[in-house]
Amino acid sequence: MHSVFGKAIPTRNGDNEGPVTITNPVLAGASPPERVIRVPLHTLISMPLSPDLLPLLAALPLRNLSREYPNHLAHLMNGPADARSPRELHPVFYGCFDWHSAVHGYWLLARVLASQPEDALRSRVEAVFDSHFNAASFERETDYFAAPGRASFERPYGWAWLLALAQALKELDHPRAKSWKDVMQALVVGIRTRMLAYLPKLDYPIRAGTHANTAFALILAGDYARSVTDGELTDQIVSATLRYFSADTDYPVRFEPSGDDFLSGGLTQAVAISRVLDASTYGTWFDAFLPHFTSTDTVLKPARVSDHSDPKTSHLDGLNLSRAWCMKQIAAQLPANHAVRPALFESAAAHIDAALPHVASGAYEGEHWLATFAMLALE
Repeated sequence: MHSVFGKAIPTRNGDNEGPVTITNPVLAGASPPERVIRVPLHTLISMPLSPDLLPLLAALPLRNLSREYPNHLAHLMNGPADARSPRELHPVFYGCFDWHSAVHGYWLLARVLASQPEDALRSRVEAVFDSHFNAASFERETDYFAAPGRASFERPYGWAWLLALAQALKELDHPRAKSWKDVMQALVVGIRTRMLAYLPKLDYPIRAGTHANTAFALILAGDYARSVTDGELTDQIVSATLRYFSADTDYPVRFEPSGDDFLSGGLTQAVAISRVLDASTYGTWFDAFLPHFTSTDTVLKPARVSDHSDPKTSHLDGLNLSRAWCMKQIAAQLPANHAVRPALFESAAAHIDAALPHVASGAYEGEHWLATFAMLALE
């Protein structure tokens, strides 16, 4: 059985090929009737993303990017004048509970536009970009980083998502994408400069399954650097990835997860290094890094989530989605005949199945960010 957006459905002989019923739980909390969509399960594992899923994922950031409160400000104050509201401090990225979630909420909407949505959804997404992506607002976002004491603000997670957003807009075939990208360019340049200064002094990678994770930031920043043909940043990311991870063996994945992980330290590392090794070398590296992968239930089976409304425990819903994304990325880079690929695809499907019903749980603790990780898992 598989459950997608809250509905249990059977598959044919457990072979991951049977049809799936996807039921719209009306993520926007509004009145349209449920839509029932029949798609093969394998499309949940190797997208192009079904256009029927786009409004389900887009509804959450469309609602939350303009929602200022509640807001979790990570705000260093240099004096009384810095006691300001989230929107005054961050006129673009004030919604979705925190700065980085707002950034990747826009990334999700850019990916929705890239998938050629229906006119009504496209118009709603365009309106959100048009109302926030302007020169004056981005000037204030950029100035925020320049204030004393803010060198580590959103490092590296928010930085990486900002670069991913810039990449998404660069690659977006839309008549206003260039203007949206151009107004954020000064902030992108600033983040790039900070990344170039940060990596050489980071002697040890941060392997935690939360925002400080080094590997996840290297993945997103590296993808951006290659997309824009930024040789300097690409070279530094490749060098850092190899320096941090190339010699690692027998990673203790059995100790994952921790109680508030939304990333797998081991799997994100495996994805990061897959970006810099060829397929045959990568297969050898992977076998040495995770030699007992197919017998390690703690990573093959979805994490249990005891409380989907708890702000930390609900991270595990995101972990299940990011694991699925990682497993698909890893499988794509391994040789086609590699023995672990079937287990990766089967486990990815189980993780997607476990997490999707909770993307729109009614609890803002998850709803402010989980749709992005669902998009990662499903693309």
